[in-house]
Amino acid sequence: MTAGSGIPVTERKSILLRLDPAVHDALARWASDEMRSTNAQIEFLLRRALADAGRLPGRARPMRPRGRPPASQSGTSPPPHGDDQPG
Repeated sequence: MTAGSGIPVTERKSILLRLDPAVHDALARWASDEMRSTNAQIEFLLRRALADAGRLPGRARPMRPRGRPPASQSGTSPPPHGDDQPG
């Protein structure tokens, strides 16, 4: 499946971003407070700025929710509980 630009919907663009170290540290702390990666925090802030300016494309997919996905969605299952395990 492709978006209107011909780019596959699952593809993500990669960019090199040069930041002042103090700005990066502040972003990393803020991201940690929000339970996001620094990359996700930057994307969140860019999307918010685009939306505030009325420039967020309607075809932009929504961001994933904050934090780690639940174990049931991450493709891993909890360890089985058998008679050979303590407790």
